[in-house]
Amino acid sequence: MTPPAGRPARRIAARSVAAAALALATTGCADGTGTGSATGEVTSITVLDYYTQRSEHTQWNEVLTACGRTAGVRVEHTSVPPASLVPRVLRQASSRTLPDLLMLDNADLQQIAQTGALTPLDRYGIDTTGFAEGILSAGTYEGEVYGLAPYVSTVALFYNKDMLAEAGVAVPRTWDELKEAAAELTRDGRYGMAVDASATFESSWQFLPFLWSNGGHEKRLDTEQAAQALRLWVDLVENGSMSKSVLNWTQADVHDQFAAGRTAMMINGPWRIAALDGDEDLHWGVAPVPVPRAGQDPVTPLGGEVWTLPQGPSEERRKKAAEVLACLNSPSNTLTLAKQHFTVPSRTAVADRYAEQDPVMAVFVRSVEGARVRTRELGVRWPKAATGIYTAIQSALSGERTPEEALRHAQQIATGD
Repeated sequence: MTPPAGRPARRIAARSVAAAALALATTGCADGTGTGSATGEVTSITVLDYYTQRSEHTQWNEVLTACGRTAGVRVEHTSVPPASLVPRVLRQASSRTLPDLLMLDNADLQQIAQTGALTPLDRYGIDTTGFAEGILSAGTYEGEVYGLAPYVSTVALFYNKDMLAEAGVAVPRTWDELKEAAAELTRDGRYGMAVDASATFESSWQFLPFLWSNGGHEKRLDTEQAAQALRLWVDLVENGSMSKSVLNWTQADVHDQFAAGRTAMMINGPWRIAALDGDEDLHWGVAPVPVPRAGQDPVTPLGGEVWTLPQGPSEERRKKAAEVLACLNSPSNTLTLAKQHFTVPSRTAVADRYAEQDPVMAVFVRSVEGARVRTRELGVRWPKAATGIYTAIQSALSGERTPEEALRHAQQIATGD
């Protein structure tokens, strides 16, 4: 399944064909205008998202129902498969049948806001203070905030504590240390390192910390800084520290390799923690993504979904939807949702408290502080750059092109030349 443009498909591997059946079984319908009383009072609103995984859908349905109760409305909640969301929203925007409250991956907000289908949140007095600048920018288009994210995510380095201890290897902090550690940890039947290098936006997402931390930029992919970052991944494959099969591995596959003991380290996100915690025999730790030089902080991509207010014929319905949106982003709900989904609360003060309570999540909280939104520089042009990046990764790791040649081709893809 191909993820929506610019979105790391962090849950897609867990969503099978059954997800479509669940979407059909969910209550409500996001295509209509909802219901009201005989006096014209708004009694329900429609909500659309892509949380089709059963437990996730249930968790979100509970908090949406609670927030709806606070606003005095019933929430009619529909979930569709991730790849179906944006096409559906574009069709609904054309036919003026958008839901009252809409969730979007932050990388998709630019595309939808550009159509004029969304309403700036300040028109409804929604509080946007207390969010880190990078997080707030995830919901911003042309200087106006159109969406807020209750929680966000990013990536880090997971490592097997037992394997590192047995090999006498310290947790790598720099690229040189990463290459040395990966080589030392490689054994028969086990690689030292794993990443997602598939021909999808997932691999672009995983490559960004290496590109950005080395001074590379999505606006110009054919630079020495970008080539050095890609060369690191190529070297790991060429020296046998990383399987060439990463060309076909999704983030879920990388997780499975790590959990099975077939790789000692991996790049992945906090959404993997629940499954890792379920294995009592697996002793793992997490650290920031290694950087080119000691003393640097990694620059990682910001993941997460924003909640928006689509344009519609009813001002009263939008007001009720705005109340629900504000409730979802309240300090207490951002913490509750972050704990449920192993993500980072979007409000800075809440995230700081969370980091004090959970040392593992503290790594992600600190990384989120300097994280960037993928669409910040390119806006709706980001998908072309992302396509160029994963195409370069594929051709360089397969040996078809050198990193420099691969990135020159990537730049052509990104610019349409």
